[in-house]
Formats: sequence, structure tokens, C-alpha cells
Amino acid sequence: MTIITYEERYKEDFIRLNRQWIETYFRLEESDLKTFANIDSYIIGGGGQIFLAVDEKNDEVQGCCALINHPDKDCYELAKMAVAPHAQGKHIGYELGQALLVYARRKGVKRIYLEGNTRLAASIHLYRKLGFEEVPLVNHAYERCDILMEKWL
Repeated sequence: MTIITYEERYKEDFIRLNRQWIETYFRLEESDLKTFANIDSYIIGGGGQIFLAVDEKNDEVQGCCALINHPDKDCYELAKMAVAPHAQGKHIGYELGQALLVYARRKGVKRIYLEGNTRLAASIHLYRKLGFEEVPLVNHAYERCDILMEKWL
């Protein structure tokens, strides 16, 4: 498995993986649909990046996450992290998170936040392992969000 940055040919994989986990636990929200419809302009064109975990044997995308720039908040967001069900438990989320943090440090990012849900205990554990800490929950973009976390670089 290799972690790569976004390539247009993996756009549908990014959307598929994210739709899959969101629809398994919650429901798609307007913010999700807006992001999926504007990946190139909102994430990539906005100064962010998408990271993909690709199985080099069969070119299958097994996981993904995004680093989204929020210049109005002077920070970035770790968003849309998803791992295919058959690939879970193989530390792919951790590897994606590490790649995102390395990229963010090189880019000079100072603060990254994420919106999560405590029902997904494994993801909260992962975020803590990556160094994110809980902060007061304010101004969240998703109904499903019940925890806000951040990391200073």
C-alpha cells in the first residue's frame, strides 16, 4: 500500500469511500454533497490536498482523507477520512493521517481541526493517537458532529 496525493482518476474512489462510511453510520448532508461536487475547486484549488491509500498490486484505493484550507479561520481541516471495510484494521487511517500531517508541516500549516462523532470510537482513538485534542464544540458544519478536535503543528 502506498500513500499518494490526489490524481483526477481517483476522484470517484474518494467519493465512493466517503459515501460508503457516511451512509453506513449517518446520512449524507448538504455539506457532503457540496464537497463531492466541488473537489477540484473546493479542496485542491482552495489550497488543500487529498491523500489516497492505494494498493499498488491492483491500483485499488483502500482509504482516503482530505486537508481542506479554511483561510477565513486561518487553519486547515482534516476531513473525509474513510477506509474501505475490507481494509480496516490495517493501520491505513493512521498512515493517511501521518502523511497529511507531514504535508501540512511542510506547507507551514499551524493548526488543523476536525469534526467527528464519538459513536465512531475507533476514529476518535486514531485522532488522539495522531495528536488531536478535544476542544469546545462550536460552529460545526455537520449535524452528525458531536466532537471537535484540533492539533497545533
